[in-house]
Amino acid sequence: MDNAPKRILLIDPDAALRQTLAEQLAQQEGMLPVPAATGEAALAILADHGADAALLDGVLAAEGLIPALRAGGLTGPLVLLLPAGMGVPAGADDHQDKPIRLGTLLARLKTLLRQAAIVQAATALSVRIGPYHFLPAAKRLERGDGTAIRLTEKETQILDHLCRCGGMAARQDLLDNVWGYGAGIDTHTLETHIYRLRRKIRAGLGQDPLLLRVDGGYRLTLEPLPA
Repeated sequence: MDNAPKRILLIDPDAALRQTLAEQLAQQEGMLPVPAATGEAALAILADHGADAALLDGVLAAEGLIPALRAGGLTGPLVLLLPAGMGVPAGADDHQDKPIRLGTLLARLKTLLRQAAIVQAATALSVRIGPYHFLPAAKRLERGDGTAIRLTEKETQILDHLCRCGGMAARQDLLDNVWGYGAGIDTHTLETHIYRLRRKIRAGLGQDPLLLRVDGGYRLTLEPLPA
């Protein structure tokens, strides 16, 4: 297991904000803040040392820095810090308006890092769900005969989390880890996604014994079904 701290790029021309964010991140277990005042400095750091996530000023993002960071090797979460009234440039995973609410920002960043780790772990492993191979990076369930089920982003994240939990998770656990703490999402939203996912599986198999509702949550069949 990789216990190295997550390197978080802090890319903002505001020196006071960079210092505040760096101080707060340094207090979080498993996080290493890496400040950069300009896009050029951030790209140089990324090229030399890499990064696991980035907090990026919205103005710099609007100048084309997001695709440059992705091309430079940033595959992890990217959160925009937007001046008041600014629109949201495309390509980020989340955003927050300035002035920054530090508690909210830190909670969201932790959730995004956790989700990224789940996807990375599930992608690295060969996950078998009943007769299907689960391919989270491709957002697909595939059978040996070549038939496949396409998954939405949330359906993929739901299956990712269930796999990580050994096949069983409570509703609130799924809400917290798929949508994020404090997201304000109720169980009806989760149940709607589960219903659609079960319907896809039923269409592919003629039955849906793979994803079952149990007391307080859901159970996923991770072993091959009997012939």
